[in-house]
Amino acid sequence: MKKLVKPLLAVLLFTAASASMAQQAPKPEQVIKWRQSVYQVLAWNNGRIKNNVEGTYNKDEVIRAANAIAALANSGLGALYPAGTETGKGWRETTVKPELFTETAKAGEAAKKFITESNELAKVAATGDAAAVKVQFGKLGQTCKGCHDDFRKKD
Repeated sequence: MKKLVKPLLAVLLFTAASASMAQQAPKPEQVIKWRQSVYQVLAWNNGRIKNNVEGTYNKDEVIRAANAIAALANSGLGALYPAGTETGKGWRETTVKPELFTETAKAGEAAKKFITESNELAKVAATGDAAAVKVQFGKLGQTCKGCHDDFRKKD
């Protein structure tokens, strides 16, 4: 029995160490890439809605885009802003201002507004009322602008 305990203990320790290494935090560059990718998807869906409210309105396309925006807004985007990602390069240099990491209450309020307006846009889009979507889309755009003004470096 004792002869089995030592090898078993060694296997357990090796497994635990391997699992620990596999769960290490991603590198800042990877997190920045994920963050930049999410915002590209948000921009694409915003563009889809903008084209619809300014052109021929397609209710189904607007619903899909609004739902995608709401899903991303509710996905926990704050996790894409860990310490150590204030500077660095993902797909390109990050444009986030360091203030986002120090003015956390203000950043949290901006995030809450974005979530609220995104959820409302999804609700309004489901009604098919193009005029109401345009108004709500404007409100969502104001949350984006506010955050960009406060926490995004000018390109």
